[in-house]
Amino acid sequence: MKKIVTRFRAYQLGNAGSSFSHFADNYFTLIEARLTDINKVTLALELKICGKSQIDCLHITSWDQDHCSAQQLETILKTYLPKKIEYPGYIPHTDSGKNSLQIIKQYLKANKAQKGIKVHPITPLYIDSLDIAKEFGYNDVLHHPKFLGDNSNDNSTIKHFRKGSFNLLSLGDVESSFIASRLSSQKTIQKETDVMILAHHGADNGFTTSNFLKKTKPLVAIATSNYDNQFAHPKQNIRDLLYKHEIDLFTTKTGDIIIESTNEHNGRFKVTNLITGSTKVSSTKYYKSRKNKRLNVNSDTLRARANRRSFPR
Repeated sequence: MKKIVTRFRAYQLGNAGSSFSHFADNYFTLIEARLTDINKVTLALELKICGKSQIDCLHITSWDQDHCSAQQLETILKTYLPKKIEYPGYIPHTDSGKNSLQIIKQYLKANKAQKGIKVHPITPLYIDSLDIAKEFGYNDVLHHPKFLGDNSNDNSTIKHFRKGSFNLLSLGDVESSFIASRLSSQKTIQKETDVMILAHHGADNGFTTSNFLKKTKPLVAIATSNYDNQFAHPKQNIRDLLYKHEIDLFTTKTGDIIIESTNEHNGRFKVTNLITGSTKVSSTKYYKSRKNKRLNVNSDTLRARANRRSFPR
């Protein structure tokens, strides 16, 4: 029987910005359109480990250049030919964002003859068109933007990756305490968050609060930092909150972070922090996902429970 693998990787870039990947059910998602001389090597390695030659989905949370570089986006599209692109639903206000949007439209036009290519702006209307999230279900969920405002950071896309042996919450650059409150009230978020990418790289901006962490209860928090950590991410107050709530913090300052399922599909996973520029291990820690008991329940029972209970996105 083929081993079922779930993997997440946070990549060092060598400069400010974020790059992640998620792999579950043989589906590879690249999170953010960044490709530097450093992570293009490790991304190629990660795809090979996952048995993939192409990206299934490119998921971009923000038009800001540290999330989406127009030049790097173009290289990603030409090299890895994603079958699906999820891009920010707000109108870009920078030249880089405007150029990136045009590159995506050109990609769709150039590949329109190829069946299966999908491009989705993640707008409130698009999110409202989706099915309601169900507890005990294992479909990924888009939670935001439920509305668009003047603050582009708060128009970031929030996605809960629920496939595989552990769940990942991607928060983009959101800052609003209102969004945090609404998000942390969702039962699926409360019960099914194992790994959380800190909002806005771990900035102390009012989103990540003690109350938010108390409700969401992630086991692991991830922050992307460049070598010099010039923005001091995550901020000390956020570090203190994570420590208070016994949430383990891993950053890319010391090297790539790899999270992978262990054994079969039973909810156990390990986090490995690599040493910069190598495959040598800096630290490793093992965890049991919050849905591990559910993974041992037969699929018919899970479906019956899912049909009985559903929650808003």
